[in-house]
Amino acid sequence: MARELVARSGGTDDLVLIGIQRRGVQVAGLLQDAIAQAEGVELPLGSVDITFYRDDLGTVGPRPVVGISHLPPSGIEGRTVALVDDVLFSGRTVRAALNELMDWGRPSRIILAVLIDRGGRELPIQPDVVGNRIEVLSGQRVDVLVPELDGELRAVLVDRPEDE
Repeated sequence: MARELVARSGGTDDLVLIGIQRRGVQVAGLLQDAIAQAEGVELPLGSVDITFYRDDLGTVGPRPVVGISHLPPSGIEGRTVALVDDVLFSGRTVRAALNELMDWGRPSRIILAVLIDRGGRELPIQPDVVGNRIEVLSGQRVDVLVPELDGELRAVLVDRPEDE
């Protein structure tokens, strides 16, 4: 994924990594490390919390859990932004993240990188860089474990309880 991101962005000069909270931030950090090792460059890293940009905010309850968004010091204006998430499903999280990014500035380009593409889009959003595509049946979900939070990097297919 790291090599493909660098190739698609035409190098590392204007590339910025932005992870979508929660595990997209950790995946972006892993990509930052891989690119640093391969290219000898530490890319700027930021994060977005899409809570207030969700199209279902009214249904998540009276006290949504809000994380921190932070822009790299270099900003995103005129830069190539690699927007990173752990799992791409409906496309609604990515849509919300794009809206938030536009509030921060106008990147020259946005490349969507996801560790897992599980299909099932509700919006016309497709990833540019994919770690793996997994066929997921109705009633299943994909959980991504990351070393920083879970001690390992892997994707797990989980059957959802009937009431979820």
